[in-house]
Amino acid sequence: MTRIEFRTHIADKIGYTCRLVRKALSSAPGSRIILFSTDRVLLNRLDDALWTFSESDFLPHAMIGDRQSPYSPVILASDDHADMPHYDILVNLSPVVPACFARFDRIIELVSSDPDDTQAGRQRYIHYREQGYTLHHETAQ
Repeated sequence: MTRIEFRTHIADKIGYTCRLVRKALSSAPGSRIILFSTDRVLLNRLDDALWTFSESDFLPHAMIGDRQSPYSPVILASDDHADMPHYDILVNLSPVVPACFARFDRIIELVSSDPDDTQAGRQRYIHYREQGYTLHHETAQ
């Protein structure tokens, strides 16, 4: 069954996501991650941030559909019905439950301290709980 984790009270989703990706790639080099958001502007900002986040870290990534995406450990996606090249980890930065969530081994739900995002996060939490998933929660630091 998919492991679902909520990370809440995130002040900066872009920076937090970059740190999360860096940690995942360094602690488990074979990690394969999908970064999902329905907001294309946010994905474009995240794309830029992953290239410039750190001078000492290389965070390889590609947009879904790019010819390099099947080989990239990190893929940015805005369409939850797209054909994903893997189903290891899904990091959800969007206000909705991704349609494909149950295919993934692990979901990490990122929820900011913004009131609208917090409310959407609560709705996703309720959705998963009502589906019978065991949920894990961590307050961002």
